[in-house]
Amino acid sequence: MEQLDRVTAVVQEALGEAVMGIYLHGSAVSGGLKPRSDLDVLGVISRPTTAGERRELIEQLMPMSGRGDPSGRSRSIELTLVVQADVRPWRYPPRLELMYGDWWRAEYLAGNFAPWESPNPDLAILLFAALAADRPLHGPPPGELLDPVPAGDLRRAMADSIPGLAADLEGDEANVILTFARMWVTLESGRLVPKDVAADWVLPQLPAEHRPALERARGVYLGQLADDWSEAAGQASAFVAFARERIVARS
Repeated sequence: MEQLDRVTAVVQEALGEAVMGIYLHGSAVSGGLKPRSDLDVLGVISRPTTAGERRELIEQLMPMSGRGDPSGRSRSIELTLVVQADVRPWRYPPRLELMYGDWWRAEYLAGNFAPWESPNPDLAILLFAALAADRPLHGPPPGELLDPVPAGDLRRAMADSIPGLAADLEGDEANVILTFARMWVTLESGRLVPKDVAADWVLPQLPAEHRPALERARGVYLGQLADDWSEAAGQASAFVAFARERIVARS
């Protein structure tokens, strides 16, 4: 895919020999790439970035990611960078070096080129996903650069991620609901699956009153429904509260 080639080139040009490996993960690898899916990319580097390098990377990614592309043909990019020494040997929570995501455009435009938190429990889930995907775009297989994420730390990361995820519900209902569903599946099965597959797995296990929110989120994700929650906000909140209890109990 041309967009992935461009992302890989931007990282290599900005960081040069510090780039140890670049890996595709997420929906593009799992077979679940849908109209709203991001392109998820992880980079492993040998040293911390400078403020200038972070700015350069972000400024080059903004016009080629999602709504930043005037052609309207580009998917949103989620690029994560980790310094190898920060995650190998493994310790929890892992440290995050850089993350690009379109949801931070306002911060980037305001001059904040490091709006993420580090250490970051979500990063444990992302590293687990990249190792499982095993899809190099540059460099050796990820298992040669990264330690495995222990099952106990994966469960802990999901529990620790819940407050921030729940706080993002308003305005991002479909994504948050489906992320809760996918966490549920991962805790039960040890697998990461596409969001619509997670919804299909969770739906039969839900009380009837919580199914409409997950069905709506699945439809939005698949491009079958408009992303309008004005008349379903209560259903979304109720589903998240229910799923949160189930996930915490299993963590």
